[in-house]
Amino acid sequence: MTAVSSVAHVAAARHQTPRRRGEIVAHARRFGAAARSSSVKTRAVAEPAQSGKATVRDEIRNIAIIAHVDHGKTTLVDSMLAQSKVFRENEKVEERIMDSNDLERERGITILSKNTAVTYKDKKINIVDTPGHADFGGEVERVLNMVDGVLLLVDSVEGPMPQTRFVLKKALEIGLKVVVVVNKIDREGARPDYVVDNTFDLFCNLGATDEQCEFPVIYASGFKGIAGPEPDQLADDLGPLFEMIVNEVPGPTADVDAPLQMLVTNLDYDDFKGRIALGRVRAGTMSKSTNVKIGVPGKDARNGKVNEVFIYNNFVRTGIDSVGAGDICAIAGLDDVMIGETIMADGAEPLPTIEVEEPTVRMAMSVNTSPFAGQEGKYVTSRNLKSRLDQELERNLALKVEPGDTADTFILCGRGALHITILIETMRREGYEFTIGPPEVITKRDESGSKIEPYEEAFIEVPEEYTGSCVDMLSNRKGQMLDLQTDDKGTTRLKYKVPTRGLLGLRNAILTATRGTAVLNTNFDEYGPWSGDISMRDNGSLVAHETGQVTSYAIQSAQDRGILIVKPGIDVYEGQVVGIHQRAGDLKVNVCKKKAATNVRSNKDATVVLNESKEMSLDDCVEYIAFDELVEVTPKSIRICKNPKINTKRQKN
Repeated sequence: MTAVSSVAHVAAARHQTPRRRGEIVAHARRFGAAARSSSVKTRAVAEPAQSGKATVRDEIRNIAIIAHVDHGKTTLVDSMLAQSKVFRENEKVEERIMDSNDLERERGITILSKNTAVTYKDKKINIVDTPGHADFGGEVERVLNMVDGVLLLVDSVEGPMPQTRFVLKKALEIGLKVVVVVNKIDREGARPDYVVDNTFDLFCNLGATDEQCEFPVIYASGFKGIAGPEPDQLADDLGPLFEMIVNEVPGPTADVDAPLQMLVTNLDYDDFKGRIALGRVRAGTMSKSTNVKIGVPGKDARNGKVNEVFIYNNFVRTGIDSVGAGDICAIAGLDDVMIGETIMADGAEPLPTIEVEEPTVRMAMSVNTSPFAGQEGKYVTSRNLKSRLDQELERNLALKVEPGDTADTFILCGRGALHITILIETMRREGYEFTIGPPEVITKRDESGSKIEPYEEAFIEVPEEYTGSCVDMLSNRKGQMLDLQTDDKGTTRLKYKVPTRGLLGLRNAILTATRGTAVLNTNFDEYGPWSGDISMRDNGSLVAHETGQVTSYAIQSAQDRGILIVKPGIDVYEGQVVGIHQRAGDLKVNVCKKKAATNVRSNKDATVVLNESKEMSLDDCVEYIAFDELVEVTPKSIRICKNPKINTKRQKN
C-alpha cells in the first residue's frame, strides 16, 4: 500500500463511526503505511537513570484533564471526587472544588494547575487539573511532564475548540495516551458523531500517529455524574470512565532501585512548612529526612535536605515516609528550590529543565504617580513591586520581567494580555497600587534582519446577521480569512489569521458590534512578516478639566460628548479619563462644574435625565487605553489617566 492510499484510508475514516474508523486506520497500519507521519517528539524530560530493573507500576495512573473553557472540566472532576468517597457524607462540599482561587471562581476558568488523587478499586489515580486558556500554557507545559495520559474533554455540541488544540498538541508531541471524553451528552442538541469526527480531524491536523488516531471514546455528563461507552448506554455513575482510565492509560514505567531523580514542576507555600516543591519521582525513592543534591544540567549542584514528604490522597496533603518512582509527591525543606531543577541523589544526573514558549505580549508596570497616589494601596513603592514580581517569577515560568526606562518601571512579558491582567488583578487584591501601560506585542528579527511579529488564529462564532460587521473589523486589523461556514441554525463560524496587535481591544469592539452575541477565541500560531500600521481605536477620550467631585449638573452637558465612565459623587483629578469621546481625538470636559446659585427663584428646575455610565473592568481598561494613556490600579479603584511623560514630550516636540 502506498502512502497516498494510506492517506485516503484515513480520509475515509473521518466519516465513519468511532469503531469503524479504528478498523480502517488499523488496516492501513497493518499494510505498513501510517495514517499520519510519525512525527511525535520524544518526551520533554529525559529518561531517568535505570538500573536494569524498570517495571510498570500498575497500581498507579497519572492523568491530566484538558479542555476548552466552559466545557465542564471542573464539574466532571467534582463528580469524580464525590464518587470516589473523597468527602464525608455529612461534609459540606462547594461546587468547583478544584477552582479554589477567587479569580477562578469569578471568571469560571482554571488559571492555576492543581492536583489530587482518588482511589478506584485497587488503583491510585493522580488527577492533574490544567488551565483551558492558551494564555496559561506555561502551567500546561509543566504539568504534562508529570503524567502518562490525558482526558480530552469536548462539548457534545461545540466539539473541539481552539484552546483545546493548543493543549492537545503539547500532549501529542510528547507521546501521551489520549482518552476522548464527550461531555455534556445530556445537553439539548447534542451531536456526538459530529463531535467525534471533528476530534479525529483535529488529531490528523496536529500530526498524530496512527496509534494516537485510534483514540478511545467515552460519553459522559459531568453534572449528573454518569458515563458510558455509547451515548445511549450510560451507566448510573462514572464507573465506565474510571474503567477506561485504568484500561487505556498505562501505568508509569519506573525503577525504584535507581538513583533518585525528581523534576520540580510546581511550587506551593505553607505558613508553617515553608516552600513546598511538587513533581513526579522519575527514578529511585524519595524519603523524608534524607540529604539530596539540587541542580540543572551544565551547572554545579548544591546540597539540601528533605524534611517531609507528602502525597495528595483524597484531596488532602498527607505525610508519608517515602514515595517510589512513578508517583507524584510534594516535599518540604528545600527553601531555595526552583521550578525546572532536579532533586537527585549523589551521583545522579540532572534532568533537562522545563522549556516553555516565549512571551508574545508585554506591558509596563510602574509606581503610581497620580494626584491620588498612596491613598488606597498598602504596597506602593518600587521595592514592594519588585519583591512581589520576583516571587511570581518563581512559579510562573511563562512570565518574564525586564527592567524599564527608570528604576520605578518594570516590563512584564507574558503569553497574552489575559495572562498579565490576571497577575495584575491578583496583586491589586493583595493591596498593591501601581499603574500599567497599554499592551504591546514583542517583535523579533528573522535571519535576513526583517522585522517579524506574532500572529494568532482567531475563531469567531456569530449570528449570521452580524457576520459583515465582524469581517469588516478583522479586515481593518490586517486579518486574513482562512475559513467561513454557516450552519442550519444561522450561526457563522469565521477563522482568521490575525496579527496579535490587531487582536488588542478587538474583543470589546466585536461584542459591541454584535450586541454581545459573538464568541471570540484565539490561539498563537507563529511569527510572521510585519503587517504595517493598524488602526486600533477610532474614538478619543473625554479628559477631566480639573480636580474635584463629579456633579450631576456637569454630567448633564458632558454626556452629549460621548459615553461617560464616571458617576456623580466620585472624586476625579485633572488629566483623568472620564469617558469615551464620540469622535476621534481627545476632548477636555468639566465634570466637576457646580450649578451657580442666583437670587432668581424658578417655580421648578428642569427635569434632567442622566445616561447610565459605562462600567469598565480591568480587562476593559487594558483593552481600551491608547499609547499615551495609563491604567491606575489600586485595591479599591481602577482609573484611566493620560500619561504625563508622553504629553511632556509632545509639548517639547
